[in-house]
Amino acid sequence: MLELQDLHKHYGDVAALDGCSFEVRRGQLLGFLGPNGAGKTTAMRAIFGLVRPDHGALRWDSDTISAETRLRFGYMPEQRGLYPRMRIHEQLVYFGRLHGMSKTAARHRASEWLERLGVAERRDGRLEELSHGNQQRIQLAAALVHEPDLLVLDEPFAGLDPLGVESMGEILSERAAAGAAVVFSSHQLDLVEDLCEDVVVINEGRIVLNGPVRELRARSPYRYLDVEISGGSPDWPSAIPGAEVVSIGDGRVRLRLDDTADLGAIVAVAEKAGVVRQFSFEPPNLSEVFREAVGR
Repeated sequence: MLELQDLHKHYGDVAALDGCSFEVRRGQLLGFLGPNGAGKTTAMRAIFGLVRPDHGALRWDSDTISAETRLRFGYMPEQRGLYPRMRIHEQLVYFGRLHGMSKTAARHRASEWLERLGVAERRDGRLEELSHGNQQRIQLAAALVHEPDLLVLDEPFAGLDPLGVESMGEILSERAAAGAAVVFSSHQLDLVEDLCEDVVVINEGRIVLNGPVRELRARSPYRYLDVEISGGSPDWPSAIPGAEVVSIGDGRVRLRLDDTADLGAIVAVAEKAGVVRQFSFEPPNLSEVFREAVGR
């Protein structure tokens, strides 16, 4: 298990981390979320010793993380961490060797991952010759070639087409199912909601939400109502007290309701406005929970 305990990191007067604490268990696929500049990348870099916290501790299986421990970790940074002119298969073998693999094992695993990621035909090419999406695939292969116990990925879905996103999601889920601890950051919150049972949300260096997605949604003080009406006036929601319009268009309205809203009264107003085609009442989705948590 990975543990981040009360991490603090300042750059001058700016607190990049301000008491950041959370855990990632073996077998867990955790979404690490936050707005730009919230501290996600700083926390990830601290795991690998690329940033030294001013205060706090990082542990793996209850022990302080050392250089030897990190040989069993895999890291996919948001910025390219590979050599643009080095041949692709050769580069993956090199990274495998850095993590303690034999040359034969590294060659075998490199070939397997290139095949799995659909870029085997580019094995003798150079990274700089690839599209952004294929570079992202090679970056993932470099993080996976040694089959790490902990996998940390910073915006791994950026630049991928829908097929690439699907493949990436399957691989992360498989690695967690195989017993690895997997944590990744992403701004694609609908994707995070589909993949992850658990999320951590950081804002201004502090953890503001931590737990199962289902529980975080249920815990929200708000509920969201989707209504589709045909033949009605578009301003009908203005007659509803305790409701805030989230989106409106083409006869569809999404409302955010506080605990004073009267659902029966809303139904009556909607039916008076036109023919109700859809009426659904549910907790917020992950994107809405996120915005509530970070005040945006």
